[in-house]
Amino acid sequence: MSYIDNVLSGVIARNPAQPEFIQAVDEVLNSLRPVIDANSKYQDLNLIERIVEPERQIIFRVPWVDDNGKVQVNRGYRVQFNSAIGPYKGGLRFHPSVNLGIIKFLGFEQIFKNSLTGLPIGGGKGGSDFDPKGKSDREVMAFCQSFMTELCKYIGADVDVPAGDIGVGGREIGFLYGQYKRITGLYEGVLTGKGLTYGGSLARTEATGFGLIYIVEEMLKNAGNSLEGKTVTISGSGNVALYACKKAQEKGAKVVTLSDSNGWIYDKNGIDFEAAREIKEVKRGRIKEYLEYHKDAEYHEGKGVWTVPCDVALPCATQNELNEEDAKTLVKNGCIAVGEGANMPSTKEAIDVFLESKILFAPAKAANAGGVATSALEMSQNSQRLSWTFEEVDAKLNGIMVNIYKEMADAAKEYGMENNFVAGANIAGFRKVADAMLAQGIV
Repeated sequence: MSYIDNVLSGVIARNPAQPEFIQAVDEVLNSLRPVIDANSKYQDLNLIERIVEPERQIIFRVPWVDDNGKVQVNRGYRVQFNSAIGPYKGGLRFHPSVNLGIIKFLGFEQIFKNSLTGLPIGGGKGGSDFDPKGKSDREVMAFCQSFMTELCKYIGADVDVPAGDIGVGGREIGFLYGQYKRITGLYEGVLTGKGLTYGGSLARTEATGFGLIYIVEEMLKNAGNSLEGKTVTISGSGNVALYACKKAQEKGAKVVTLSDSNGWIYDKNGIDFEAAREIKEVKRGRIKEYLEYHKDAEYHEGKGVWTVPCDVALPCATQNELNEEDAKTLVKNGCIAVGEGANMPSTKEAIDVFLESKILFAPAKAANAGGVATSALEMSQNSQRLSWTFEEVDAKLNGIMVNIYKEMADAAKEYGMENNFVAGANIAGFRKVADAMLAQGIV
């Protein structure tokens, strides 16, 4: 049995009830085989065994009082995975599906995603099984204050800098930041995604969606193509999906779908971004309300976005939303490129279909790195006590995403896997972290 196979066996044995984490580790380690085989130093010092084990895992109780005066109890998590190249950096997710395995999968992916940005940030992730959906502002505040009362013991501007993720937007970040400041007395850049009135960065809201389009456009350009005139399908209707829609339309594409956990919409004339943004960001409503703005659009319950013929597909909802059957349908319908806006939205089987079919495929750790990259830019602005313009941040973001494409394309080519950007992203992200770990000794 090879070194990589031994490590994978160990991960499966130690984490038997964490399928998402095992899936993420399996995908990364299998693509690293040629790098590990060519560099005995990684094996000699058991570096891979160290990189798949978090530096710290924190689980805590979060008690809070609802509007009926009843005490509720949730579970909170923070996994500080790897700090070899900088302070831990990664979002907080508030959703009923959150468990330790999901937080570990997200944190593990974050190591390599953060490395790819070229910025000095390590990998971490956190969250809770709390569901903000349907809760009053007071209930969300009560939960966030209780959550931060415990979390504040483990984070700091030079230690661990959380951000938002699913279920954690500007409202939640504000409540969390206020409680951190109240307890510690520190006004520092300990959270990113903050409001513009208290240290936030322009373009942060748009960053993940815009970054996704910048890297997909670069990928198409290097294949002699562009987004101009292309039909695009997008899943999800949160922050990433909405701003990917906006930027894709600015690039001349026609976006025809969005979705949420109930169903999906199809607008043959192209999605009305402002209507969708008002529904999801202002009203916090369901995507089916889009029909109140455009009666000729279609709404379908359940899953089905990937049955719509398109040139470019952008899964921006959640993990493992796009399976092998969906991938085959996209290929059959003439899709030429896929960019992952969500974290690990395609199953391993789906990715295999895309690679075998020579579909241009930008994996999540590269394609959705725009959010964390701009979070790191927010950290820089906080440290320097200044604020850059939207145009300045957007230009830096564009440059980072173009460079990420170059890094993953060059790494794939170096190991004889041209256009296999899954392997390229993993290799490029891994080498920087691995070399930093080697330089710092056995820690």
